[in-house]
Formats: sequence, C-alpha cells, structure tokens
Amino acid sequence: MVGTLSFISIMMIPIMITVILLHGTIMKINIYDAFIEGAAEGFKTAVRIMPYLIAIFFAIGIFKSSGALEFFIKLLSPIANLFGIPTEVLPLAIMRPISGSGALGIVKDLIYTYGPDSFIGRVTSIMMGSAETIFYTMAIYFGAVSIKNTRHVLPAALISHFAAILASVAICNFIFT
Repeated sequence: MVGTLSFISIMMIPIMITVILLHGTIMKINIYDAFIEGAAEGFKTAVRIMPYLIAIFFAIGIFKSSGALEFFIKLLSPIANLFGIPTEVLPLAIMRPISGSGALGIVKDLIYTYGPDSFIGRVTSIMMGSAETIFYTMAIYFGAVSIKNTRHVLPAALISHFAAILASVAICNFIFT
C-alpha cells in the first residue's frame, strides 16, 4: 500500500501536466497563449497586492520587535490556564494568525525543546495544522479583489482560531492522556 501511494505521489504532477495538455489539445485551445495570459494576469495580481503584503510584513516586524508578543503572552497566561492551554504554546497561538513563517519558527523551537511526542509537541503540531494565517490570508485575498470593508470576516476568523486552539488541547487530552 505504501509503495502504491508513493508511486502515485511521485507521478501526480506529470499526470496533471499531461491531462492539462491533452485537454487543451482536444478542446483546440492555444495552450501557450492561455499560459501567457494567465501568467500576465498573475503578475498584475501580484503587483496589485504588493502594498498589502508589505504592510502585513511590516506589522509583523513591529509586533515581534516591540515586545508586544511577550506582553500578550503574559496577559493571556491566566486565561490559557483557565482553559487548560499550556502557556508554552501561547506564542504559537498568538503568532499563527499573523505569520505562517513566524509560527513555523515557534513550532520548531517548541518541538526541539519539548520533543515531538510530548504533550506540548502534540498540541503544537495539531494547532499548527488546524489554524490559519488569518491576517496574511485576508491581506492577500481582499487585496487581490480590492475589498476594503471586511465586515464579519475578522471576528469569525478569530473565533474559529480560538476554537482550533481549544480543539488542539481537547484532542490531545482525549487521545494522549
């Protein structure tokens, strides 16, 4: 079974490329022109969202350098203890909605410090997989289509992030203790 899945995984990209080329040929689509048109549109989108990306990266730098991350960890520790969330994973819970790469660095440190099979390592792994980089995603998608009024997106996304944090701890408590 593992050998079959490995083979499928290796062959997936060549198969997809072949299917796309065959479909384009059968439908009599000028594949090269379609590719160039898509690349040009992608470049226009990248240029259009660049200010949003710069703003979010700048904000992340300020957030981390100013000591705000440490402030929020101290502020949220009593609440985390109330919900049974290990305080060691609070930096990840705070950073994950802001920066995927920053969160990944925190995951690396937590797993190196506590081990992948520890309770904290498992909570960290589940939390990383069940949460999203909310602010980055909003900047990209809303910036790409020039949406300025996000309405209920941010509160709903933050509620889902909090639910993912609680679910990570609950799943680890249920399965591993």
